[in-house]
This record gives sequence, structure tokens and C-alpha cells, in this order.
Amino acid sequence: MSITRQDVEHVARLARLALSEEETTEMTAQLNRILAHVESLNELDTAGIEPLTHPFETRNRFRDDAPQPSLSQDDALANAPASAEKHFLVPHMFGGE
Repeated sequence: MSITRQDVEHVARLARLALSEEETTEMTAQLNRILAHVESLNELDTAGIEPLTHPFETRNRFRDDAPQPSLSQDDALANAPASAEKHFLVPHMFGGE
């Protein structure tokens, strides 16, 4: 399989990219080198190798979801840029007062 100049021009048009003649030529060559490398991977003997979703063992790194005491209102508002009457103050978004 190889990428033609027309393939690159077609994809560039779909992506709304304006490629110069030089860029089109360079992109065609680069994509063909990438495909050649990927094709060379087919020569590897993968018999007996199970497919993986990740190369390393993964496990959940989150803590247990156990009930804990929550912050008090005063602690939650301690670092707020602005607060009033135990509420966060935020800027108005759509006019108003």
C-alpha cells in the first residue's frame, strides 16, 4: 500500500489545508515512509503473544470510597477570593446587578 500525491491533496482539501507543491511532495514521501515502517512490523513473529491494551499492569490508584467528615463552611470559604454570609461570591455573568 502506498500514498499517492492525489491522496495527500484529497486529505488536505478535506482538512482545509493549503499545502504548497513542496509540502505536498514532502508529505507524500513522509507518509509512505511511515507506512513502510508499519508494514515492516508485519515481519515480526508474534505467535504466542497475547494482545495487550497496555504494556504495563494497571490498577486503580484511587483511595477507597469511604465516608469521611467534610469541611466546615468556614474551612471551605477560608481561601475563597470573596464570600459573604457563608456563600462564595462570584462575578455576574449575564448582566444584572
